[in-house]
Order: sequence, then C-alpha cells, then structure tokens
Amino acid sequence: MHLKTITTAVLAGSLLASPGWSQDDTEFTIPENQAATASQLAEAGLESDLAWDIVESLTTEIGPRLGGSEAEARARDWGVRTLTELGFANVRIEEFEMPYWERGELDVAIVSPFPQAMAATELGGSAATPEGGVTAEIVFFESFDDLQDAPAGVLEGRIAYINDRMVRAHDGAGYGPANRKRSLGWIEAQARGAVGLLIRSVGTDSHRMPHTGNMSRVTENTLAQGSLSDVAADYVRATYPDLAEAPARSQIPAIALSAPDADQVERIHRMGEAMEVSLRASGGWQSTTTSGNVIGEIVGRELPEEIIVIGGHLDSWDEGTGAVDDGAGIAITVAAARLIAELPENPRRTIRVVMFGAEEVGLLGGFDYAQRYADSLGDHVVASESDFGAGPVWRLSSNVSADGTAAMDEILRIIAPYGVIRGERAGGGGGPDIIPMAMRGVPTFRLEQEGSDYFDLHHTPDDTLDKIDPDELAQNVAVWAATVYLAAELDVEFRTADEQAGRD
Repeated sequence: MHLKTITTAVLAGSLLASPGWSQDDTEFTIPENQAATASQLAEAGLESDLAWDIVESLTTEIGPRLGGSEAEARARDWGVRTLTELGFANVRIEEFEMPYWERGELDVAIVSPFPQAMAATELGGSAATPEGGVTAEIVFFESFDDLQDAPAGVLEGRIAYINDRMVRAHDGAGYGPANRKRSLGWIEAQARGAVGLLIRSVGTDSHRMPHTGNMSRVTENTLAQGSLSDVAADYVRATYPDLAEAPARSQIPAIALSAPDADQVERIHRMGEAMEVSLRASGGWQSTTTSGNVIGEIVGRELPEEIIVIGGHLDSWDEGTGAVDDGAGIAITVAAARLIAELPENPRRTIRVVMFGAEEVGLLGGFDYAQRYADSLGDHVVASESDFGAGPVWRLSSNVSADGTAAMDEILRIIAPYGVIRGERAGGGGGPDIIPMAMRGVPTFRLEQEGSDYFDLHHTPDDTLDKIDPDELAQNVAVWAATVYLAAELDVEFRTADEQAGRD
C-alpha cells in the first residue's frame, strides 16, 4: 500500500484516538489558500527524488565524517555547494573550535577459558591502553545499576563488563536506559579501580556490528543530576576538584562488544567460568580542531527577521557512512525547504536550514548556534530537527503556545492523510541539536518517525545508504514541506505569553 493511502475510517479513528487532538476553547482555522498550498507541497514531496539524491551524494562523496575530522570539513564544503546549487540565500559556514578524539587500532580477545577474538569498537572518548595492552579478569555486572551498587575497590586491576540489553521500541524509548552504561559506565568503573570497561553494544541488532557513541564528560551538571553513585561522585570530586578547568575524561579504555560477542561473554559467565580478556587500544584525544554549522535560508517576504529553524546534523560516526544518522535528516529538511522555495513567492517568515556540526560528540553545533544567536533567539519562531533515521513520520508533537497548539492541531489535519497522528502538545522536543535553543525559550515541534529498526543501524558500520527506503524518505519530505511551510506562513504566535515577554 502506498504510504499516502489511508481509508476515511482509519483516518477518523486516528484523529479521535490521538491524545493531543485539540479539545479546548482555542480555535484556529488555516486559510483555504494556504491549506491548499500545503497539500500541494505534500503531494510534490511524495513525487520528489531530491532527498534521495542528497543523501546519496553525501554518503557516497563524503562517507564517514566524524566531528572535527578532515572528512567533516569536506562535508561542510559539500553542504555549501549543495545549498548554493539549490538556490538558498545567505549560504555560509559558522565555524567553532572543539576537542578532537580519534579512533585508533583495537584488538579484543578472550584469553581464557576459551580463547577467541571478539568484534568490538572503542567508545568515543576512550583512552588508549598502555603499550602492549592490558590482560585482566572480567567482573560481570548484569546491569549498570549493579555496577553502581558495587563497593569501592572491587574492580582494582580488573575489567568491568556491563551486560544491560536494550529493549526494542518503535519510538526508541529503550535507548535512554540502555545508554547509561555507555555514557556513564567509565566513570563508575574508573572510580572502583578498573583498568578497562567492556559493555554490551547499545543497540538492537544481532550482528557483529558493534555500536559506538560518545561517553559523557564529567561536569557539575553530571553530579547535580544524581546520575552517579556515591562512590563515583566522591571519586570525581576528590580527583577533579576544579571541574571547570579540568573536565574529567576517561583514563581507561572503554569498549563495546557486538551483541553476539556479548552473548559469548554472558554464556561463559553463566557456566561459572572465570574469564580473562586482553585489550589493546590506541584511540585517544588529539589537538583542538575546527567544526562548524552550514546554513542556508529562504528569506521571508514580510517578516524576514522571524526565523523558522529546521535541519539535521552533518557529522556522523566514523565506521558507517551516516546514512540514517543523519544524512537522511539533512536530505529531508533540505529537500522540503527546496520545495517551499519553488513556490511563486517565499513564505512570510524566513526558513533557516542548519546542517549542524559535531552533534555526535556533544551537540557542539547546537550549543554554538544557541550561543552565537543568543541575542536574536527571541526572533526564532519555532525549531525542529530530523534526527531519527529515514522511517516514515507517524506522529506530530509540539511544545508551543495555546494558539500555536491550535495551529498545530490544524496542521495535523493536512498531514494526517500521510499516516500521521497527533502526539504530545506540551513536551514534544525539537531534536538533539535544538535542545540548547529550546532551553533558552525557543518553541519546538517534532515530526516523529517510526524507528523500530533504527538502533539496528545507529552508530554501527551498518549505517549505509541501502538501508533507506526511497518511498519512506519521500513521505518525510511531504510531511516536512507542508508543516514547515505553514509554520512559516501562518499568522500565529508559537511562543507562550511568558516567552513573548522575555523576547520583548
């Protein structure tokens, strides 16, 4: 069945069942001519191959593009060339400095009781082993919580292993709980004297394709959130008394095992056998380098100072070609904006497309953008990022004013025929790189995608172009084009009264 095919009965049921469908006294009507234009854009999006052409070009001509790398620099040049050729205005790169971590060589093997090599990858921020590597006994923890419950010193001279399995969910809800071991496991292990950390790869695949990703750095915010155990928090404060000047980085190698190799470790543990593992890793922090955001605009015809921000992140992890994470998001938002630019006249407000740099290593492009435009964020009307692969959009969520919510409810009526229902009306985040500006009061919406298989690919060597379905990609463009056009064209205030007061 074509993605846009949906029966009247199913559509009606979806709208009535939708938790966010407007039930209050706030009403909003989209003018007939604008509704018609939005529907025409959606239909054009279904027929457009532009998004596919963009993601094919990025993943083929650039390939992997780790934040701060030479490949990411080439990706920025590609972004400028792409936006310029497509006719965007004010195309530019906004550079920023960043710390740079580079992957090295890696060997991981079980030494005893059953010698064998394992498929593994270093986590972003991992330290190198001493020359000659490390050989030590594994201490098996079924979960991250179990490691946090362990006493100080229990890992002295040993390697911590955390098993936590990720739960598959269409909206990625299992990622946060499973990801604690990747982001914070090194702190807990290091605090207890470990010489290394192994984790079951975060992800839902069953192949020997381990999932990489960045580890969290220690800050006052990390401590304030209460996400560390008392052992780890005490260790951090004793070891790094001035976190502002010397933010903690891992002093031990931190490595993810592929799911089948983690299964091997689990089986051997269940047999009651002690395990010894050898690690040799050479990745580590390099000198400071440069990243940047690539920006292009469709300048508003009446209110050019009012900005709608959309985009994706340009960087990727270095082991796949970054097709679903996040070449697809770049392609979807650029293609949608290009469709809008082909209208007889530009929308009332400016649409700013941002290819964010260095997202994977700490949302650095998002934070730079929010800081760079701090004085004008009051003119940012609403923002959203596409960063959850290339599966079809199935839900519209938003975090806007009452009037803006009523408008979003009406936008839903236009995009509902493409398989979309209404989601949250007071909490829909705009995407990772949007977080820093949302924290400063910029309203957000999110076109949520079906992601049941997203974490089969995410941050793995398997994140390649062949995993993208062209029809599903086109459905994204259709929904994004209609939604963004209306956000830029409608006479509605998306900010709450408090946010408007802050802007004034």
